[in-house]
Amino acid sequence: MDSTSPARPMALSRWLLIIAGLVFCMVVVGGITRLTESGLSITEWKPISGAIPPLTQADWQHAFDLYRQTPEFREINGPAGMTLAGFKFIFFWEWVHRLLGRIIGLAVFLPLVWFAWKRAIPKGYGTRLVAIFLLGGAQGALGWYMVVSGLSVRTDVSHLRLSAHLLLALFLFAALIWTAFDFRRLAVAGERPARLTGAAVWTLIIVFIQLMLGAWVAGLNAGYIASDWPTMQGKLYPDGVDWSQGVLHALTYDPYLIHFMHRWWAWVVVAALVIFARQVKPRDRKASIAIQSAFGTQIILGIATVMSGVNIVLAVLHQAVGALVLASTTWGSHVVGRRK
Repeated sequence: MDSTSPARPMALSRWLLIIAGLVFCMVVVGGITRLTESGLSITEWKPISGAIPPLTQADWQHAFDLYRQTPEFREINGPAGMTLAGFKFIFFWEWVHRLLGRIIGLAVFLPLVWFAWKRAIPKGYGTRLVAIFLLGGAQGALGWYMVVSGLSVRTDVSHLRLSAHLLLALFLFAALIWTAFDFRRLAVAGERPARLTGAAVWTLIIVFIQLMLGAWVAGLNAGYIASDWPTMQGKLYPDGVDWSQGVLHALTYDPYLIHFMHRWWAWVVVAALVIFARQVKPRDRKASIAIQSAFGTQIILGIATVMSGVNIVLAVLHQAVGALVLASTTWGSHVVGRRK
């Protein structure tokens, strides 16, 4: 990793963008897992042997028996008459989600070792790449911490842990894109790493708050509360908000209030991104267009998801485009922070 090593920044950039694509796929599959209520179907954490799904009828029955001990099955799916076939469906999505996590781990670790062995990592970037790998490992551990919250008492996972799991994945997604752009600019123009400007930081914070609220809406099933827009149950401010346990509890646990905040914080995001895109445009018009296209599509999908009663296809697309809003904002942030 010294200054005389045969650095390969363009190859590193392509590798990180491939990893970012895999993380994007994992975010999408995670959304499907949540919407199909599949997340608690695998009740054990086996990082290595868990990559192999049940192969025999006895193995499937054992996995189903473990799931039948969870509150979710006893209180919801059991009374609804879930069979082994129904269990296999939800097991599939959770297994794919975890398998993608394993694939991403290998896709980061093995090339990282190879690039380090070949001394192809430019000076100053080795620590950042190791940190990205460790973040991926933390994401897996946090995922299991989330699942544990729904295996003993609750019939669902904690929405707070769900949001932490999603936000860490999206932070990793943004870090991969940012670092890939750093390598690309180094290869093309010999530029130093971009810096985060104040405008970019505030814009990203506003976007992350909206992503967090969206995760809370999903975790609390708050999207089903109202299917009209812009009103909720015919009113601008919904009935049913419970303030009896205090303001902080209402802001973090009340599904009516969180749904309301998610709807209207979206317009704060729009205003911030319009202003930010105007700053980006003189430097990179494509990045500016990407930002505006992403949030415009996201607004349409959000409204359509609500008015459809949370149609699963629209809801998954809404989560996917939310990740693209972050990706385009990260791109714009890198553009305004570039330096020679």
